[in-house]
Amino acid sequence: MRPMPVELSNHRAAIGSRLRAARRAQQFTIDQLAVATGLTKGFISRIERDMTSPSVATLVALCEVLNVSIGDLFMSSVGELVTAENAPHINLGGIGANEILLTPRREGRVQVVRSTVVPGGTGGDKLYTVNSPVDVVHVLSGSLTVQFSDRVWQLAPGDSLTFDGREPHTWVGDLAVETELIWVLAPAAWEGSV
Repeated sequence: MRPMPVELSNHRAAIGSRLRAARRAQQFTIDQLAVATGLTKGFISRIERDMTSPSVATLVALCEVLNVSIGDLFMSSVGELVTAENAPHINLGGIGANEILLTPRREGRVQVVRSTVVPGGTGGDKLYTVNSPVDVVHVLSGSLTVQFSDRVWQLAPGDSLTFDGREPHTWVGDLAVETELIWVLAPAAWEGSV
């Protein structure tokens, strides 16, 4: 077997922002991290800004204090594009609503749906629930009335309402014009089954 040449990449792993995020998540200041690791504040700052590459021993010390895996610092970010032309049409049960899923079907952390509602379109005559503790609706155009068992919210363009999707509710779109909505469910209400 003949050896294959190795092509070096000029792309350095940008771990600084991940270290900074881990430090902030642990509510450490740079001063506190410097004391805990024996490193200088300036050196930690340069690492976080990817201006210097720390040694393996330094990375181990930082990761131990911040309680993160070294491997997590080098994992590449993965994104998945959902184009407008390929966004799947779904049916969340609304009457007179054309709904498209803006997030990948298998995304379990969050589900984003764009709804175009005909005048007078509704979530139904009866209150319903969604298996998601965080439900956000944002009105792009038109208006929306969201009804719960004990209160009613009137939303205008630009308004957003955040509530527990497991609380019984329903909605009615603008009676005169089409309503454009963005729904965000976290975590996704029905991962993989839409």
